[in-house]
Amino acid sequence: MTRILVCSDIHANLTALDAVLNDAGNVDTVWCLGDVVGYGPDPNECIQRIRSLPNLICLIGNHDAAALGLLDIKTFNLEARQSIRWLTSVLTAESLGFLSTLPETAVEGDMTLAHGSPRVPIWEYLLDVFSAANAFDYFMTAYCLVGHTHIPTVFTFDPETKGVQWRMPTTGERIELEKRMILNPGSVGQPRDHNPDASYAIYQPEFGSWELHRVAYDVESVQQRILKAGLPQRHALRLADGW
Repeated sequence: MTRILVCSDIHANLTALDAVLNDAGNVDTVWCLGDVVGYGPDPNECIQRIRSLPNLICLIGNHDAAALGLLDIKTFNLEARQSIRWLTSVLTAESLGFLSTLPETAVEGDMTLAHGSPRVPIWEYLLDVFSAANAFDYFMTAYCLVGHTHIPTVFTFDPETKGVQWRMPTTGERIELEKRMILNPGSVGQPRDHNPDASYAIYQPEFGSWELHRVAYDVESVQQRILKAGLPQRHALRLADGW
C-alpha cells in the first residue's frame, strides 16, 4: 500500500529532517508543504536532502519566497528579517535554482496542497475555525493539506450545519478521512505547539487514513549551529520548548 510522507516547515533544520526521514521509514512519495529554509542553520543541506527524496512534490513557502526576493522582508518581524538576510548570503546558486522551481499549490487525487491556505497559498495562517471556514470555499477536492502555522491541526467541515470543527490530533492517532477536511502535519524543524519533537504525517490513500507522528531529535546540536552562524538567539531557544 502507498505510504506518503507529508511534512512542512523544515526551516533549515537538517537534524530534525533526518530524524523524521529515519522515523518514517520506507515511503513511496514525499509531499513537502513549503518553508524548507528560514530560521535554521542548514538551508543548503536541507534542500539537498529534500531533492533526493522519492516522487517529491515540494511547494514554496513564505521564507522560501523571501530568499528569492519575491517578498518584501519588511513584512517579516525583526529576527526573521535577520535570518532571511543571512539566508540570502549563504544559499548556493543550485539551492536558489531549486527554490525558484517550486509551485504555490498542487492537486494530487483527493488532495489540494498549499503552504498557508488554498486562498492565499504563501501567507495566510489557518489558526481558527473562522479562517478555516472561509478556506473551504477555495479548493474543489475533498481534502486540503497546509502548513505554515507549525501546529498539527485538523479542521472538519460539516455539510449539514455548515460549521467547522477544530482539533489537534494526538501523536500516533490514525484519522479516517471523511466529509471535507483541512489537515496540517505541524512543523519538522520548528514546532510551535509546546512539543519540541519534530512533527509529520503519513497519508495512506488506499485506506483513506492520515496518521500524525512525532520524533525527538538532538535539539542542542541545532541550537549550537544557530548560534555559531550568528542567527538570532530566540530561534535557538524556542526549539527546546516548541514555541
